[in-house]
Amino acid sequence: MAKDYYKILGVSENASKEDIKKAYKRLAKKYHPDLNKTEPDAAERFKEINEAASVLGDEKKRAQYDRFGSTSEGFGGGSQGFDFSDFGFSDFGFDFEDIFDTFFSRGFGRQSRGPRRGADLRYELEITLEEAAFGTKKNIVVPRMEKCEECKGTGALSDSDIAVCDKCNGRGRIQNIKRTPFGIFSTTTACPKCHGEGKIIKNPCPKCNGTGLVHHDRKIEIRIPEGVDDGNELRIAGGGEAGAKNGSPGDLYVVINVKPHDMFQRKNNDIHIDVPISFAQAALGDEIEVPTLKGRAKLKIPAGTQTNTIFRMKGKGIPNLHGYGTGSENVKVIVETPTNLTKKQKELLREFEKGTKKKKGVFDFL
Repeated sequence: MAKDYYKILGVSENASKEDIKKAYKRLAKKYHPDLNKTEPDAAERFKEINEAASVLGDEKKRAQYDRFGSTSEGFGGGSQGFDFSDFGFSDFGFDFEDIFDTFFSRGFGRQSRGPRRGADLRYELEITLEEAAFGTKKNIVVPRMEKCEECKGTGALSDSDIAVCDKCNGRGRIQNIKRTPFGIFSTTTACPKCHGEGKIIKNPCPKCNGTGLVHHDRKIEIRIPEGVDDGNELRIAGGGEAGAKNGSPGDLYVVINVKPHDMFQRKNNDIHIDVPISFAQAALGDEIEVPTLKGRAKLKIPAGTQTNTIFRMKGKGIPNLHGYGTGSENVKVIVETPTNLTKKQKELLREFEKGTKKKKGVFDFL
């Protein structure tokens, strides 16, 4: 049974030559075995796509195919079928890499001939909750590429060692003309001698080996503003790697990691802490000392305080990163049940219990 080349390419029988070209380019890119490693039938699909494009892209073959469902060369799926896996595109005088570059590499992979901005860097910095709350300064060491001072970033031993590339005459690009089944295509690629730079270095700088860049561990002082939180990023302009050909440096992004605190938990700009108190303090009231981020502070416990009651201490939390006030410290008091009571203490509690009016239990309502 003859193959339906129109169906293989996903075009109508009235498709123009341009439509066939577009369909081929799209499908060839998708099913090329070197690009598609996941689908087991990619190679077979690619062969069918090539076969269909070769027939429908040729006016005489297409006319014969439309009339008889096959071509004189044997296209049509029978035992005489043309095997592209054996011949590839060599019968047309080019290989797939050529046509792939022609179709899909226009403008891609071109290197900038001028100065190029350096890469941004990321550095993770761990600080304490107190440092996050009130700010601090940290000295960090960042390994990065910096401009070579020996050659001033040119990569050459001297200025006279920089010459115009004689292969591309300083353009950095070379034009190639290729003949394909769909016509003649002109492609422009990077010059293989100067790698698209347009210039060559006759005598490279020995310190940077002609790159214009050297590795250096740079010590940088970082100012941590008050109010930063876990996951915040601080941008240090120009703190990244140096740019090629004296391009501007990239930026350094310092990611803040706040270590867990032994006592406090942070929620936005508030901090939370659990503080134990005795049964007597809860019943009779008291004034206790509680820890804060700046030391200790007094907190009044009113008589009759129940366990899990939360007292809010304004202004004892985290300053807002943008300067809009300060959070609170929320103190949850946990009433501790006494254990290991003496005989005298037990007697006093029993007397206390006898004189206390009991509240109705859940079973009193049944």
